[in-house]
Amino acid sequence: MGITDQDKVHLRQCVDLARQAVDAGDSPFGSVLVDASGQVRYTDRNRINTKADITWHPEFTIVLWAQTHMTPEERAGATVYTSGEHCQMCSTAHGFAGLGRIVFASSSAQLKAWREELGVRGSGVASFSVRDVLPGWTVDGPDEELAQEVKQLHVKANKAGSA
Repeated sequence: MGITDQDKVHLRQCVDLARQAVDAGDSPFGSVLVDASGQVRYTDRNRINTKADITWHPEFTIVLWAQTHMTPEERAGATVYTSGEHCQMCSTAHGFAGLGRIVFASSSAQLKAWREELGVRGSGVASFSVRDVLPGWTVDGPDEELAQEVKQLHVKANKAGSA
């Protein structure tokens, strides 16, 4: 399908949410849930530090919200936009909830490379592309322009100690 101009509007909102996360002391991730008619239904940002909950990824909270506020048909027609590609926990939850398309500004492979550049140790958990976790799903990303903004947020978060 490819990333459209309208997709970039939603990805920009994700990057803005990621910036808010860094400013609050969290890791730079933000996500937006958009229904099939183009209406934004839910937004969130990473809160693993401010909520002291390692599962508070915005892609995961979207799944929780969507399960109680959308029908299975609505979930299937929705798109999840995110500043960074889903981790395997969030990818799995996304699939189990039956959410639709995923569009991301930056990839897991890019994040891994940036962390290596910054000398940031990984979590010790293997990283898989959302395409590997959800084969056959419609997935678009990364967006190279926005990915560079996300990289700078990771640099800022690393300097602040919240990466």
